Amino acid sequence: MSSYEAAAEVSNDAFVKIFKAFSKFDYQHASNPEMLLMAWMRRIVINTAIDHIRLAQAQKNHYPITEEIWEGREPETRSDDQLLYKEMIELIRKLSPSYRAVFNMYVIDGYSHQEIAETLGISVGTSKSNLARARAFLQKYLVKDNKDNVLCFT
Repeated sequence: MSSYEAAAEVSNDAFVKIFKAFSKFDYQHASNPEMLLMAWMRRIVINTAIDHIRLAQAQKNHYPITEEIWEGREPETRSDDQLLYKEMIELIRKLSPSYRAVFNMYVIDGYSHQEIAETLGISVGTSKSNLARARAFLQKYLVKDNKDNVLCFT
């Protein structure tokens, strides 16, 4: 686990599972019940840790993009830049969950396609394809303004 708090939470959850399922533990025909008990407990702890990691990744990868991400990035932003950020956030929210997850991880969080694929349990090709489709969706709504050379919405 990445932090002491997460490890403590996994340990607590694992021991609760162990105590609840202890009546199901069969050691009567074992030659070495201590080893069998340790292996059984280890398996529960490992599975609990994996469940926590999966849950954390699912929550991390499907978080909504809030305006706070864009606010305060550049202190000298103009009001039209703030408007563009808000419009961009709304557009990103319209992406499908799979496209939005890959887009957020690649563009905002800086993950590589390999890392995205491993985290989401998809292939690298699917990650690249989802990113390309997300960009195509966003570009569909963006147009180049010839006057100021600024991207704006139609």
